[in-house]
Amino acid sequence: MKPLLIEHLRELPDAFRRRSVTREFLQARILLSLQDHGAFSNWAFVGGTALRFLFNLPRYSEDLDFSLVSAGTDVRFEKLMRAVRGDLHAEAYTVEIKVRADKTVASAMIKFRGLLHELGISPLQDETIAVKVEIDTNPPQGAGTDIKAVRRYFMLNLQHYDAASLLAGKLHAVLSRKYTKGRDLYDLAWYLAAPAWPEPNIWLLDNALRQTSWQGDEVTLSNWRQIVAGKLDTLDWRAALNDVSPFLERPEDAAWVTPERLHRLLQA
Repeated sequence: MKPLLIEHLRELPDAFRRRSVTREFLQARILLSLQDHGAFSNWAFVGGTALRFLFNLPRYSEDLDFSLVSAGTDVRFEKLMRAVRGDLHAEAYTVEIKVRADKTVASAMIKFRGLLHELGISPLQDETIAVKVEIDTNPPQGAGTDIKAVRRYFMLNLQHYDAASLLAGKLHAVLSRKYTKGRDLYDLAWYLAAPAWPEPNIWLLDNALRQTSWQGDEVTLSNWRQIVAGKLDTLDWRAALNDVSPFLERPEDAAWVTPERLHRLLQA
């Protein structure tokens, strides 16, 4: 598979895109390995990387986020991470995986040492590029799921939260996160700018907020826009721009991460 990565990098104009595409290719390769070993029988793809792979969100992403479809079923996290490591070793990647499976959100950091130097992207021989994999093993109730076939570097058949549940997950992140994350706000603008996107899965959103000790008003289909608008007024917008800018395909899209733009979209 490494020659395929090299081929994808050949025509890219700058180090930013070569580095970003390298990480995205590795994400796709990990997804393929998870698919081959049966993860998507009870894992659902969620988060920003899911939006990019499934719906062509125009920003790059770092992590692979999942939710267990049915709480209490066997997550097989450590076994699957060993399988991923074996597949990557077989393709001559130098890879180290550090697994934490003792928490509700199980995680693994998959580090590729020396790959950026091998590809001519970094002058540092030992520089690593990493992909973090996380799965919520006790997700809030109420999510809907779907399955979609996508072709991004490989043929993938991915179980994922449905459109309404994905939006609910993003609203939960915006409302409950203890710090300002610009990628959340860019994704929110992207959702709101899509007129055909369904309303959020309110049952899932309320359950998620309750699970994280939400202290605000109950969120409903009639008030969620007002509640999100109120949250926007508390955020650090300079930090938001600093967070999202390194991930945008078009630097000009940072203009969407402003309180004025988001307030207008919420009022539409």
